[in-house]
Amino acid sequence: MGNCLESPVKSLSPSTSRAISRAVCWKVEFFGILRAWKQNESFISSVLMKGTSTAKTSSSFTGQLSSIGISTYEQFSQNDEAYPEGRILDAPILKVFTFAELKSATRNFKPDSVLGEGGFGKVYKGWLDEKTLSPAKAGIGMVVAVKKLNYESMQGLEEWQSEVNFLGRLSHPNLVKLLGYCWEEKDLLLVYEFMPKGSLENHLFRRGTAFEPLPWNLRLKIVIGAARGLAFLHSAEKQVIYRDFKSSNILLDSNYNPKLSDFGLAKHGPTGGESHVTTRVMGTFGYAAPEYVATGHLYVKSDVYGFGVVLLEMLSGQRALDTNRPSGQHSLVDWAKPFLSDRRKLSRLMDQRLEGQYPTKASLQAAQLTLRCLAIDPKSRPSMKEVVETLEQIESMKWRSREAKSDDSLHVQRQV
Repeated sequence: MGNCLESPVKSLSPSTSRAISRAVCWKVEFFGILRAWKQNESFISSVLMKGTSTAKTSSSFTGQLSSIGISTYEQFSQNDEAYPEGRILDAPILKVFTFAELKSATRNFKPDSVLGEGGFGKVYKGWLDEKTLSPAKAGIGMVVAVKKLNYESMQGLEEWQSEVNFLGRLSHPNLVKLLGYCWEEKDLLLVYEFMPKGSLENHLFRRGTAFEPLPWNLRLKIVIGAARGLAFLHSAEKQVIYRDFKSSNILLDSNYNPKLSDFGLAKHGPTGGESHVTTRVMGTFGYAAPEYVATGHLYVKSDVYGFGVVLLEMLSGQRALDTNRPSGQHSLVDWAKPFLSDRRKLSRLMDQRLEGQYPTKASLQAAQLTLRCLAIDPKSRPSMKEVVETLEQIESMKWRSREAKSDDSLHVQRQV
């Protein structure tokens, strides 16, 4: 989940933004909202059920969704592969879990099963039967990721609701699959498919034997897949603005296929000929588009800016925001732009862990695309469809390593 920001933010330092976000984002008691939401039948109907009869209590509400999910879930999963371009369902098709089931699946939420932790709460590793989705013993069945709300979280009900609403209806090879949820009194949980390779952020920035440097072709594969996921959201009849595109939200399966996760901040795009929607400024420092931070005006192409930041991270191997870097280099975008626009300086920006193993022409074109995505004026940024097409062209470029070129040069010298 992203850190919450509120305009104006230019005077805020990254270290203080997190503290301020707590006061800004949590203006109403969480459980008060939860009770109000349970009582508001028309709201539940419009957000989740899309025409299905509503319920007066959480138990009957979850029971109705459960009957939808159990009867169609297996068919939904089987048909998923038949839609490689993605599809949007009329209503969420999700399994409704009991708290006891998820407690069993995660071995009572044992600390050693924690996969990670974010603003919403901790994510646990769990095991479910592949056919019935009932709890299974560790090592048997399929692995899932279970996100459990921290009761003190600043990002509670609204973001849980957004995840169910969007990921419950959106299906695409490059979006993480939401399998189901649990809602019992104060307990809110979400169950996702498990992504064994973790996040792109870990592979780009962490060191150690568990995280070998990603080669150029794998980096391209990942950003192309992520771009396709974002393009799918933007091409929907009712556009979806992701609003928190960053390397930590790009998860990788066992074959390094990327999937966008964490839809807690997602919003529907503008309608009726409007160019933007106006909303409270939320997101993550370093990735949020400047026009959004300054005015609260959220454009579809605000996502493109965030993509440009991740593309820059992919090229440079450096974080979008790092206060440990020398003064003047804390913001990667501000510091790197002169390198992106000068082909003679670009090699100094490129990730040293690549060891020069990338095509020079491709890196130059990727740098040019990054600059376009980072344009100050949203109108000057390319669409995500254009981004996908450009990246696919870059991926198709043939190249040889510097070592190969050096070997050829020595061979020529010997012949002479």
